[in-house]
Formats: sequence, structure tokens, C-alpha cells
Amino acid sequence: AGVNMMFVPATLDGYAVAGLTSPSGKAFVFDARADGFIRGEGCGTAALQATANPAGCLIAGSAVRQDGRSASLTAPNGRAQQLLLSAVLADASMEAAQLDVVEAAANGSKLGDPIEVGAVVTALKERPRSESLHIGSVKANIGHTESASGMMGLAKQLCAMRRTLAAPNAQLTAVAEHVASALRGAQSACTLPLQVTAAPGASLNGTASSFGLGGTIASAVLRTVTAPEVKVPASGVLSYRRRGFVWRLPLRVHVAWRGA
Repeated sequence: AGVNMMFVPATLDGYAVAGLTSPSGKAFVFDARADGFIRGEGCGTAALQATANPAGCLIAGSAVRQDGRSASLTAPNGRAQQLLLSAVLADASMEAAQLDVVEAAANGSKLGDPIEVGAVVTALKERPRSESLHIGSVKANIGHTESASGMMGLAKQLCAMRRTLAAPNAQLTAVAEHVASALRGAQSACTLPLQVTAAPGASLNGTASSFGLGGTIASAVLRTVTAPEVKVPASGVLSYRRRGFVWRLPLRVHVAWRGA
């Protein structure tokens, strides 16, 4: 579970004074207009079940690392992010060529977004050129939900993968120069979808990442598994009988309020 609620204005004031939040009130993730993140509230919960015959969405692997030494608090360590993606793929016993979609932790930062895109491109450089990798971030839709951001990214990725779709990047009109430069350096085709895109195949493999302000970075590999088709024997065909029910009118309830 992940929850984030905003009750104290002082936190937002501190971020604004430090120049971390966007004056426009929008998160231009991967966009040339990127000028900081926006705060958001969120609450999400996922139920996990251990099963020998999974169907639906499977968490194939996960990894948690530390961002380590970097130039400043707002300057992520690209090398650490590369090692994180390599570690999570190893934990899932999966190759980079098998990934279809990536849910990034990008939040609209001029510096952080290009570093993360570059880390993804470098870590997944062994992908074949013919297969496109879709990269997106839900923070452009709902803002940075901070302690709930990992759960929000996971939920968005699951919703898209269950429908074998790649979700579009909101607010994106012109790709930032450094982001575009990182994408051009990819040996495989990496895209930032601008509309709902149907992914190839009946199943998908993807990642969802979340990076904390304290330096903790985490990622999970998700896999959609098609449920086996259930065949009903001819002798056991289900039958249904339609029934009607009378709509009962609600009773009138008188409530005493303020002495009335």
C-alpha cells in the first residue's frame, strides 16, 4: 500500500522556495517546457497472492538499491539507475529484449528526466531495433504523489498491461532536447507514446520504478499471463432463469435538526 495526503502548506512552500516545483502547476514530463514537478495526493493498495498457476498480472522480480553519490540532492545517479534495471531483470530471469513498456519515475525535472531516460536506454541497449520500447510516467497526469508514487506507477502500469496497451504521456508536445538526445543514442527503438498504443502480442512485460528523495531506488518487473481457456462440457452447460423483483418505495424518515 502507498498513501500520500497533503495537510501542511509549509512543505509545499519549502519545495517552491527551493525551485523544485513547477510555477505553471503542471508536470511537463519529458517535455521541453519541463520546469519542476507538482505535488499530488494518492492512495493505492495491491493484493498479492502466491500461486502455482498465475493468471492476470504477475510480479516476476523486484530490486531495491541506493542512488549513492551524486552531484546534489536533485541530481540523480544515472549509473545507479542502470544497475537497478539490470538487477531487476536478473531477479526476474528476463532479458532486456523481452521488455515492452517502462513506467518511469520521471516527474518533470529538467535534469532528472533526461538522466533516467539515458539510464533506461543504456541498461536496455541489447534490445533488437525492430521492437519498440514504450516509456511513460503517470506523474504527468496526477503529479508526484511522493510516498504513494510507486503504487500509482504500479497501478497505471497494471491497468495498461492488462489491456495490452501503452498509455500516452500527458502534457507532452515537444520532447526536451536532452531527452531526445538520449533516445537517439538507443540501439533499439524507444518511444514516448502520445496516444494509447496497442502493444504487439497477447501478453506484455514491463517495469515500474520509483525513486525516493532519500536516495532509495526501487523497480519491479511485471508480466501479464493469459489465463487458460476453460472449456465447459456439453453436458454441463449452464442455464439461467430470469426473475423479476418488486421495486420497494423508500420509507420517509423525519430527522430532527437544530430543533426543527
